[in-house]
Amino acid sequence: MTEIRIHEVGPRDGLQMEKQIVPVETKEAWVRAAMAAGVDIVQVGSFVHPEKVPQMADTDELFRRLVAGKESQTVLSGLVLNEKGLERGLACGVEMFCMGASASETHSRKNTGMGTDEATRRIVAMGKEALAAGKRVQVSVQSAFGCGFEGRIPIERVQRIVETYLEAGLANISLADTAGHADPALVSGLFGVVRALAENVECTCHFHNTYGLGMANTFAALQAGVTTVETSWAGLGGCPFTKMAAGNVATEDFVHALHRQGDRPDVDLLRLIALARDVAAHFGREMPGYVYRCGPIPNGPASVAGPFVDQSRREDVR
Repeated sequence: MTEIRIHEVGPRDGLQMEKQIVPVETKEAWVRAAMAAGVDIVQVGSFVHPEKVPQMADTDELFRRLVAGKESQTVLSGLVLNEKGLERGLACGVEMFCMGASASETHSRKNTGMGTDEATRRIVAMGKEALAAGKRVQVSVQSAFGCGFEGRIPIERVQRIVETYLEAGLANISLADTAGHADPALVSGLFGVVRALAENVECTCHFHNTYGLGMANTFAALQAGVTTVETSWAGLGGCPFTKMAAGNVATEDFVHALHRQGDRPDVDLLRLIALARDVAAHFGREMPGYVYRCGPIPNGPASVAGPFVDQSRREDVR
């Protein structure tokens, strides 16, 4: 599993459910902390109408701050749902565009106001435009493993959307468990179907922990050949347009698990724990993550966090 990439979605998926607006200065500090910890991609925000998701109203400004004089190798991604969002993202410096359609007709209409087929057509056109502008593009199938409104989603429906993406030259594919209905066997089977469709497909997974299976599903996805995992600081998050919103797999929990088996020692776990604790302190409540509360397992692989560990912060996790 040496090729695993970590996509931190806390600034977007983590915050979109929160009613307490986080100041842009605080968001910037949190994103920079994630970048300093060595995660590969950070999803800075989404380009949505501020009345629908007020927490994302400052996404354009946040991107402008982060790309100005940027030296970090961390890729800054942004979620777009429509052409206006793409236009805004191109104007403020998004490096990687994330966009997708839901395999659930009900969720699609609640989330975007469009049915699945219309959303897919528009996403394909937007993806091509972003690629032509020299940007990275990741396309997703939301509610791929089930829907709180519709229940189990037929595999054929997910496969049809993925095939449409691939035919358009969009090969970076994410399957999102928006409702948290996935289980390891379903994860292995569905990613197996996707990877069999094209040799050049790159797979990403995104799991919500609604029923406590997020980490198990993540490792099932890795075993099935997934190379990028989307996680959120402290496990914060949830889709406001699904029936039962729940948090994500916590970034620091996932990195801790990787360190236990000797993977990604370059990612600074202690910085991620400090970040998760800062998020929890800001909101004044306990977060869904585990490792930020108890610290890493001592005297094992996780305690050797690699050459980029800030040794001065070790007292924060004892």
